Amino acid sequence: MENFILYEEIGRGSNTVVYKGRRKGTINFVAILCTDKCKRAEMTNWVRLTHAIKHKNIVVFHEWYETSNHLWLVVELCTGGSLEMVIAQDEHLPEDVVRQFGIDLVTGFHHIHDLGIIFCDLTPGKILLEGPGTLKFSNFCLARAKGEKLEDFFALIGSEEQGGESGENTSLKSKLRGSMAYSAPEVIKGSDFSIASDLWSLGCLLYEMFTGRPPFFAESITELAEQILHQDPFPLKWSAFLKPSSDFINLLDSLLQKDPQKRLTWEELLQHPFWRDAFIQLPRESISNQDTNSRLVQILFSLTENPEELRPKSVVDGGANESIFLLRYEKSAINTFVGFKCLEGQCFNALDKNMYCSQDMESKVKELIYTESDLIVTPIIDNPKIVKQVPVKFDMKNLHIPAHSAEKLLMLKETEWNDFLEQVCQLTGSSEKTTGAARVKLNLLCYLCTVVANKEVATRLINSQLFLVLIQQLRIAPNWDIRARAARIIGLLALHTTELKENVPVTEAVAILTELIRENFRNSKLKQCLLPTLGELLYLVANLGGKNEHPRECWVLPSAAYTVLMRCLREGEERVVNHMAAKIVENVCSTSSLHAQGFITGEIGPILWYLFMHSTIDSLRITAISALCKITHHSPSVFQSVIEKVGLTAVIHSLATGICKVQQYMITMFSAMLSSGIHLQRLIQEKDLLTTIIRLFESPSTLIRAKAFLVLLQVLINNKEMLLLSCQARLVMYIERDSRKPTPGKEQKSSSEYLSKCLDLLIYYIVQQLPEILGDILSALASVSGRKHPSTIQAKQLKGCLPMMPVVLHLVTSQVFRPQIVTEEFICSYGSLLFSSDGKEINCFSPTGQTASEELVKTTLSIFEAIIQHPVLLIHYHSTVMDYVLPPLVSLVFSQNVEWRLFSLRLLSETTSLLVSHEVMTEEREKLNTSSKLLCLFRDSLLPQFEHILMAPDPVPVYALKLLVTLTEYSPAFISLVQEIHLIPTIFQVILEHQTTLLGNTIQTAVAILNNLVSCKKTNMALLYEQGLVHHICNLLIETAALCLDADDKSNIKTANALLLSLLDILHHMLLYTANIVRLTLQVQSKSGTGGETQTAEDLLLINKPITDLISILIQLVRASLFVNLLEIFKFSFTNLSIFRFS
Repeated sequence: MENFILYEEIGRGSNTVVYKGRRKGTINFVAILCTDKCKRAEMTNWVRLTHAIKHKNIVVFHEWYETSNHLWLVVELCTGGSLEMVIAQDEHLPEDVVRQFGIDLVTGFHHIHDLGIIFCDLTPGKILLEGPGTLKFSNFCLARAKGEKLEDFFALIGSEEQGGESGENTSLKSKLRGSMAYSAPEVIKGSDFSIASDLWSLGCLLYEMFTGRPPFFAESITELAEQILHQDPFPLKWSAFLKPSSDFINLLDSLLQKDPQKRLTWEELLQHPFWRDAFIQLPRESISNQDTNSRLVQILFSLTENPEELRPKSVVDGGANESIFLLRYEKSAINTFVGFKCLEGQCFNALDKNMYCSQDMESKVKELIYTESDLIVTPIIDNPKIVKQVPVKFDMKNLHIPAHSAEKLLMLKETEWNDFLEQVCQLTGSSEKTTGAARVKLNLLCYLCTVVANKEVATRLINSQLFLVLIQQLRIAPNWDIRARAARIIGLLALHTTELKENVPVTEAVAILTELIRENFRNSKLKQCLLPTLGELLYLVANLGGKNEHPRECWVLPSAAYTVLMRCLREGEERVVNHMAAKIVENVCSTSSLHAQGFITGEIGPILWYLFMHSTIDSLRITAISALCKITHHSPSVFQSVIEKVGLTAVIHSLATGICKVQQYMITMFSAMLSSGIHLQRLIQEKDLLTTIIRLFESPSTLIRAKAFLVLLQVLINNKEMLLLSCQARLVMYIERDSRKPTPGKEQKSSSEYLSKCLDLLIYYIVQQLPEILGDILSALASVSGRKHPSTIQAKQLKGCLPMMPVVLHLVTSQVFRPQIVTEEFICSYGSLLFSSDGKEINCFSPTGQTASEELVKTTLSIFEAIIQHPVLLIHYHSTVMDYVLPPLVSLVFSQNVEWRLFSLRLLSETTSLLVSHEVMTEEREKLNTSSKLLCLFRDSLLPQFEHILMAPDPVPVYALKLLVTLTEYSPAFISLVQEIHLIPTIFQVILEHQTTLLGNTIQTAVAILNNLVSCKKTNMALLYEQGLVHHICNLLIETAALCLDADDKSNIKTANALLLSLLDILHHMLLYTANIVRLTLQVQSKSGTGGETQTAEDLLLINKPITDLISILIQLVRASLFVNLLEIFKFSFTNLSIFRFS
């Protein structure tokens, strides 16, 4: 379960929350359903029916898990939402779309029935859309095998869950009822679900897609059931332009037959003319295939008889908690370490190293270069940012036709509409040349300008004979006002229409407009009237051509149109004309049509760049750079021509200083160029570009930051050395910041998802590069091992590899990268690197310089320091750490470099403390002996030289003593080793040398070691007494007690009290040891009647005589501790006094 990362919530239902997730170490996104356990039966049913189904129209089930409170299903992610959401947003869908969606539904439904499964509860909410628009069946909770009673299966799962208790029958039946609005009449009457009832539900879905509502709906269940059983569906509602075909009406009537015997069968459904032979290749006989059905029934029967096979993977055992996923943007609320699986919401799992090849990465990058916001368009005609339009007015009294509003026109009957259209065409096309006739015609055209803004009206008019009449007026009207109005109407029709028939003479209109502009090119006002219309027509043709809705041959645009527009872009034209021409280029090139190719010339890039750089109008500058960005989408060489013309430095400067929109388009063009390979070597070596890109990570725009990550990824793919510069420029910090962004609102959701995709790619790539970086460094170090004079090639290799080492440190210190890169393989490689980086083993001072070599070792040690800041990582790989990391760390303790010695000693001390104190060692603690890995390592490699380490200048002794504290506390066997090598006198010597700093770390650590020694039963106390234990403890106790009793100096009272407690504890063990020896001696003497055994006790008492001088101090401590409420000091002091008294 730790293999998945949760992102934002994408859906919610009854007892269920759906999250977007990602399989860790990949960029494979999934949907993860978190469901309450009350829905175990439904979820189990879903899994048993779909776990083996792989079909393009069925959501794929991956795996499922169980935690203490929830069930988790991992299924295919569908990013397009549900069919229910699409219907709610669009209200109704055109018949062509219904057919397209219906083909997916029928294909998936046919496969489901072919497997012998009845879906039972088909609703729009259970149909999901994949990104490209493919429909997929989801949520098989209430589905069942043909002839199966689902109640029995639910009761079986329920009884198993409840230990044999059966639930109420009425509750179970209500759970299996489903949505009545889509239920067939026979199901409502009480019959079982069947293929025929599923086909009824399919009819309901097709009906709802076209009309926006189910065929039957009512406020009460009773009324709804009555309608389904006894009434016909509500008549189909359609607009004048979206009239259903007779085939569609017949299909719905045949599916919504109340008698299931009269309803369409599968064979009849697949052959229905509505589908236009879409199912010729689909086998029609398989529904009755008994072999297929029998196999499925056998499988389901086996699963039903053995419900334990339907169990999800459990992560409840061992006290696991709900933190089984890595929750992105949030820190897990549970910090308890469980089974080495989670640490602060981060999970450990090795990356799938074969997940993506370079081609996969390249294709993923290309998919992300351009977003919807990069290709968004705004109108050319009536665009207030280009020129403000005066509102159009008309005189109703002089109109000569009814002044219907757009809404009224749509309500006209067909005959009324035809009459209206005929009058308009007659008046518009009138050849009368009188002033009055011209005035009437102009007034009529003004009226038409007001109604064509309605999409349905515009669609009907552009596909009527009116368009021909307007073209004629454009060509022959003697009055330029009439020509301008006719052109304006044509432009508005092109802007607002939603459909264009093949016979509409768009090419002719484009040719006439082009000729008029060319003939009157010096007339700026005329160009401003005609250019918007020309642009809207070009965009309409390009947009529809890009969607492949019509053959391109119908609309072959004249090359003169492109020539005229290029002239309008050039320097010297009025800025309004420049703006209009640039807007046309921008809109046309936002499509995927080949018509955009007409603008791709050697001069288009520099022309648009000139407009961007020299215009003082922000809207024109943005339009120019946007047009350049969109044309670069078709041909990156256009942007290349700009760089070659003005220089890369100038372009990078514009990227750095531009406003947000400009930066968005600029960085998109850089991304497109890098992806295409144009100027690749120059761009990936340009440090100014890298600096500018990283500066964009500070942008408030999520989109710009995402695109900056994408450009950086492409630079790193082609130039790995830039990763070091990026890390030094705080790349990791920026990645962590955007990884922790809170869940966005709906308006920012798309840009945040885009950012997430770009970040995931970058993180994935960097993680994949780390083993290669370490491998290169190890290979370079190995090649010069033992050589006094490395070759030129080897020196060059070292100089290229070693500087990359700080990258590893940057990544290990990051909470985003650390869980993904610190693996067992990483620890092994790190240990090898630590061993190789010791100056004694590798002669790398010569090729890289001593400073570089020292930095390598320091960085290497810092990496391990970062790892041990997170104990769970260390414990998770404790065995690997012991085998690969601790041995070279021990060897560095004896390095001639004082800094390395200190660093390695400190790491060794902290690592050992963590390893021996963790519960993973607890089970083995009693079994550990001198053969233990850890004990052997320190015994053989460290202890023989430990005396020299302790006597080294400060601060080396304190770190060595800390290591001894851990080891003496950890293992009695180690205490024996300490005594065997006579290390105790050296410790006493360290105490004497540091007695002037009584409260320093060195004295406190040494006292802690002595405490561990005297408290261990296996310690040879007689040896300690011989080596001066009493003398040193008495001196320390007297001086420490003086500090504690000093009423004037309270600055270090806490430290003094802590040291005093340790010393009193040592004194306590010493007194107990003495008392036991004396007691045993007296017992032996009383039994044997001889005095030979008393000599040992007398010698011990003589040695302990200085301790009696402490009685007065202990009495003072008892009094003082009562006064200031120091109970621990009181307890130890009083206990020691008691021992004195009874001794």
